[in-house]
Amino acid sequence: MKVHYQAFKQQVQIFLIALAFFTRIPIPADTPYSPELLNKANRYFALVGLVVGLASAISFWLSQLVLPVSVAVIIAMAVSLLLTGAFHEDGLADVFDGFGGGWQPEQKLEIMKDSRLGTYGASALFVVLAIKWSSLTALADISPALTTLALLCLHGLSRAAAASLIFSYPYVRLDEQSKVKPLANQQSQQDLWVLIITSFFILLLLPLPMALLLAAAQLLIRYVCGRWFTQQLGGYTGDCLGACQQLAEVTGYLVILAMVA
Repeated sequence: MKVHYQAFKQQVQIFLIALAFFTRIPIPADTPYSPELLNKANRYFALVGLVVGLASAISFWLSQLVLPVSVAVIIAMAVSLLLTGAFHEDGLADVFDGFGGGWQPEQKLEIMKDSRLGTYGASALFVVLAIKWSSLTALADISPALTTLALLCLHGLSRAAAASLIFSYPYVRLDEQSKVKPLANQQSQQDLWVLIITSFFILLLLPLPMALLLAAAQLLIRYVCGRWFTQQLGGYTGDCLGACQQLAEVTGYLVILAMVA
């Protein structure tokens, strides 16, 4: 019995490490940390997404009761940005700055380490946020309940798609000067299965046709991003994972909107 309790306690600690790494949500100060625990924390990437998605979904639902849905969507987006510190959006901007401004992988990595925002990154960030707002607003005009569910589910599913890249592709930024390091540079089959099972339970919240189409869309974005990152860099970086998450999330909103519009 004690062995099972210790195993459960360790998994809780690993989840808390993932929560602290990817969000601004405080965790108990006595939570143990080690590189090994950090490396395992990617298994709970989708679960962290559910936490963020739940906060975003609740804020939207409460806001739309007293405000226009367009304003409620902005509030929901702001909540997710505040909770994550725009962690993934920063990765998206860095990827587009690096890929757009560099010729060789070394140049692209150097640009991606720069904390300044360039034209390519700003443009990509604006377009993705604009598509999020417009698609969610259009969806909310049709069904506020479905918008709430979309916010909850896509935050989790998109993070699973991004985190699963760790299993399939090499990590190409291993220097100590990296501006932002990824959650892990290795992923075991057990870690991957936790992501898959978490995604399966998230999909159960949706109607079957929508769940199947969303799963296909997430796998497609994962494949396209993996190929794109490999062609550009030879693998992935932490910024690449953030970019994949953003692209997978916004694609999911568009898929749901296309199904009900």
